[in-house]
Amino acid sequence: MATAQDTTQAPVPAAAANDSSVRRRELAAFLRSRRERIAPERVGLSRGRRRRTPGLRREEVAQLSSVGVTWYTWLEQARDIQVSASVLDAIARTLLLDANERAHLYTLAGVPDPMPGTEPDTVPPALREMLRQLEPIPACVQNGRYDLLAYNRVYGRLLCDLDALPPEDHNCMWLAFTNPGWYSALVDRDETIRLMAANFRAAMAEHIAEPAWKTMLRRLQRESPEFRELWERHEVLQGVSPKVKRFRNDHVGLLHLNGTRLWLAPQSGARLVAYVPADEESRERLYRLHALVTGEEAVR
Repeated sequence: MATAQDTTQAPVPAAAANDSSVRRRELAAFLRSRRERIAPERVGLSRGRRRRTPGLRREEVAQLSSVGVTWYTWLEQARDIQVSASVLDAIARTLLLDANERAHLYTLAGVPDPMPGTEPDTVPPALREMLRQLEPIPACVQNGRYDLLAYNRVYGRLLCDLDALPPEDHNCMWLAFTNPGWYSALVDRDETIRLMAANFRAAMAEHIAEPAWKTMLRRLQRESPEFRELWERHEVLQGVSPKVKRFRNDHVGLLHLNGTRLWLAPQSGARLVAYVPADEESRERLYRLHALVTGEEAVR
């Protein structure tokens, strides 16, 4: 006769069970967010007149991925079910996930990706060379989360010494709220940070399940009382009207610059941002700043 010790399975540790539950909920939320962003026309389906669901329906994702509707519904309901790498691959293709999103999908599901991709260089060499050629105009490439993906030498010294900072701090939101040099250079800082927080909240609505966005939000909430206060206002803003921006540079003084944007990838919010001098005095000061950071003669 078998004893209780022979027939009883070891209990799952509470911490492990809780971690698994959290991952399933995150996976469910992530799948819903990716499904709801895809217009039916992008995957060859008709929108129809009675469609109320934003993006694709669950049954459409299941059909396009060749999986059962009930099974996929359980996945979005965060049920404790098994999922294979091949099924995840089919879902990733249906939801048009990029390399980062695909990696996140497999991580949340706890399944190794049989075809792991490498994160592409988001700023190709030709675009980096363009930034350099724009000097002495300060210019950068940033994404919708305000991460600085690349910048030229003049931009690198416009508000602070960016090269002296760790890569994880290369984010305009983070710097505007936490870096003394950066926020002292913003002459109209109160208005600037209010608009940035409102833009960030509006943009995050499309990325609410993504780890990088949530990590930045937690960092800002933890380190900046100013940000926490602005975030609680729930103000939203998409885009900012063109306006002359005023920066106070430590080396050349006050600059009046017209900010302009060139959108590179509307879906991800990537854009090239350049600051063109608004007056002759600011133009001369940009040439002086360029000469300072490059060691070249300030020749117009």
